Amino acid sequence: MIHYKTSTEVELMRDSARLVSKTLAEVAKVLRPGVTTLELDKLIAEFIRDNDAIPSFLNYHGYPFSSCISVNDVVVHGFPNEQPLREGDIISVDIGVIKKGWHGDHAYTFAIGDPGPAVMQLIRVTKESLYKGIEKAVAGGRVGDIAYAIQEHTEKKYGYGVVRELVGHGLGKSLHEEPQVPNYGRRGTGAKLKEGPVLAIEPMINLGKREVYTESDGWTVRTNDHKASVHFEHDVCVRKGQADILSDYSIIEAEEILNPHLFTVQAAPMPS
Repeated sequence: MIHYKTSTEVELMRDSARLVSKTLAEVAKVLRPGVTTLELDKLIAEFIRDNDAIPSFLNYHGYPFSSCISVNDVVVHGFPNEQPLREGDIISVDIGVIKKGWHGDHAYTFAIGDPGPAVMQLIRVTKESLYKGIEKAVAGGRVGDIAYAIQEHTEKKYGYGVVRELVGHGLGKSLHEEPQVPNYGRRGTGAKLKEGPVLAIEPMINLGKREVYTESDGWTVRTNDHKASVHFEHDVCVRKGQADILSDYSIIEAEEILNPHLFTVQAAPMPS
């Protein structure tokens, strides 16, 4: 069942989503060669709790960390660890919070140093595809319209692999609600969109083939060919005419630009 939010509930969710954005901005401040993802996870957990919220991911179905930090060929659900990050790594940081009973959940991919033109293009195109999908998150459309827009921009235009096994989702009092929001599909198919649901739209796009596998820890998902994968995610409320983006990449991008260790990729958001 799809859960429709009131205006008051949407504003509470905006607060949760913005806290995730602020947390990702804190990550952007400290990313550099030599830092470990376990150090980042500790920073993330402390910042969330200092802002009167709870990490959504910690102990979710047994997940043992407060964030998912996926490096290079890890698509999603990467375990934070003590391996130092290196020049040329790309890092997808996925964070969830619960604030006043409502979830925020989104992700951002960073590049430490220069990972090369092919990977930088993958980052740019995946980020663009997120906004292409958001443009279709409007009342009267269908979930398949979002999915098609993402697939068309990444797979059909650039030949990238669109992950099938993992999808976006509804968001609210629960971390995962209906409907599922794939990153591939046909226009005019899937659930009909009405005003009010909040969706976590999240393209997961591979430089190479789309096939992935899960490691023995039961969580870490890697590309079969071990080529890079990129993950971006926004929290979006379906509205008439134009979707309402609850999360805020601008504060992340501002810190990303200031950090001399990060290569930045700009992808224009939807017009306001």
